[in-house]
Amino acid sequence: MRALILLGLVGLVAQLVDGSLGMAYGVTSTTLLLAVGASPAAASATIHLAEIGTTLASGVAHWRFKNVDWKVVVKIGIPGAIGAFAGATFLASLSTEAAAPFMSLVLLALGVYILVRFTAFGLPRGNLGKPLRRRFLVPLGLFGGFIDASGGGGWGPVGTPAILASGRMEPRKVIGSIDASEFLVAVAASAGFLVSLGSQGIDLAWVAVLLLGGVIAAPLAAWLVRIVPPRMLGSAVGGLIILTNVRTLLRAEWVAAPSAVQNASYAVIAVVWALAVAHSYRRHRAERETESATDRQTASDDEATVSTATR
Repeated sequence: MRALILLGLVGLVAQLVDGSLGMAYGVTSTTLLLAVGASPAAASATIHLAEIGTTLASGVAHWRFKNVDWKVVVKIGIPGAIGAFAGATFLASLSTEAAAPFMSLVLLALGVYILVRFTAFGLPRGNLGKPLRRRFLVPLGLFGGFIDASGGGGWGPVGTPAILASGRMEPRKVIGSIDASEFLVAVAASAGFLVSLGSQGIDLAWVAVLLLGGVIAAPLAAWLVRIVPPRMLGSAVGGLIILTNVRTLLRAEWVAAPSAVQNASYAVIAVVWALAVAHSYRRHRAERETESATDRQTASDDEATVSTATR
């Protein structure tokens, strides 16, 4: 019972992060399932079955808050589904011994990417309103879907930063569109796992509690995306994913690092993580102050113009 309650809380927190950041539900949840002993293929299958419900709820919530561009959803979601089906069958064909380090390394790489992306660069802006081309979204969807299914997560970490970097969509619409299109990816990945594995190793109780936690969090996450600084959240989530997967790798039989090496590694990661979050906080404050100063200057100029015109 305690394990189910914990998984429900993880589903809730992971959906809050995913719905407000546009990534990390699968990465966070899969990391936990691996830590409690699930096989890589079963962990990814469990997450994607739960995501059918959570992504549907999240997509509806984002749609109600007008955070979704349906043209982008279709252009990236369909190739994403194709890539996810291929990734699921690929992961299911690997042995557990081969799949475990592969998945941990993918999750670690995604964690590093998230940490660096948000700490160093934040959310780029510019070119708003220009359409995203199909030749950009199709290969992005194929790659993101494959990584998502074979690595237990990755649709958001691959798709969200890439579209944000184009500067052609508002951040909230990028996040909403990625979350909505993930429904197609989750359905295709689940189909791939069920075809390859059947129900072997999939605990439906785990699926249910992850789904319940995610559905509860989805509406709140769609609202939070408007007020939570994504830069800070990205740094915090990236550091957590790095720490957890480094721990998994260092304790793996093929590494078996001594305790001293493990503790030193954790300490270094913790320091870097704290510095990254602090830097993101400072940059966020600086950006807010700059925006406030610009708004005050604009208001002052407008008042001066009106005053001059009325004389």
